[in-house]
Amino acid sequence: MDIKQLSHLIAVCDAGSFTRAAKRLGLAQPALSQSIKKLEQELEVTLLNRTQGMSDRGIRLTAEGEALLGHARLIVNQLHQAKAQIRAMASLSEGEVRIAVPGMLGSFYLPSRLMAFRHRYPGVKLSLFEGGTRDALRMLEQEEVDIAIITAGDLRPEFDSCLLLTEEMVVALGSDHPLAQQPSVTLEDFLAHELVMFKPGYFHREWLLSQARALAISPNIAFETNLINLIKQLVSQGFAITSVLDMVITDKDGIEKRSFNPRMFLDLHIAWKKKRPVGKADRSFVEFLLENQ
Repeated sequence: MDIKQLSHLIAVCDAGSFTRAAKRLGLAQPALSQSIKKLEQELEVTLLNRTQGMSDRGIRLTAEGEALLGHARLIVNQLHQAKAQIRAMASLSEGEVRIAVPGMLGSFYLPSRLMAFRHRYPGVKLSLFEGGTRDALRMLEQEEVDIAIITAGDLRPEFDSCLLLTEEMVVALGSDHPLAQQPSVTLEDFLAHELVMFKPGYFHREWLLSQARALAISPNIAFETNLINLIKQLVSQGFAITSVLDMVITDKDGIEKRSFNPRMFLDLHIAWKKKRPVGKADRSFVEFLLENQ
């Protein structure tokens, strides 16, 4: 039993005769009759009662034919829908991109690029999952997302990836803070003050703690929060200092920023699993980001 035979059965039933069905299908009537006969032989049932031979009158479905017709319509319809969807996805008139991103990139780097991508491909759905690096890695490994933006230190052999951007990590501090008088800040000086940090699982925190361990310094974490706006308020009001990607601090924040001495940069990569096929929508999104860095 194949899809062509099921289509032939539907055509005969809809047309009410072999002659009309054959004409609509562009087939010779004997070929159509033979197709239905082979289907009956394969299933070992009679599907059509041909009360007057192969004339245009007397085509009636048996009980088995009625049952198969319902399945045939469903199968053929689903096949048509599948073909239409695949063609639409291939032309990027529809599809979905599922991407996991760190909080800072999701808030400050991606918004304008997401809107630009949607403008170019209005039929593609973008599902953004914002969280920590650990969450992004877990979702990528469990295939809950198709691609993820992660740090260079999180790259693994089972991932394919490409460098998305290199961003400086800067010190963010209030204008009245003592370190604001310095042109740059050493890690030792930075770690000597009260800090506001993201909660565990975020690359921002892991990066700072790794630097502290290398210097055998125990950092004074006064506040923990994943809310970037709250972090900015705590910093601007002088309750603590922090380190963020350079893109996070703008002139409107009322916050000073200083480079570390020596300067610190973070490589961020866009990654996907090697063994999982990447769809055209995902490839187009990656290419779009690389073109619009």
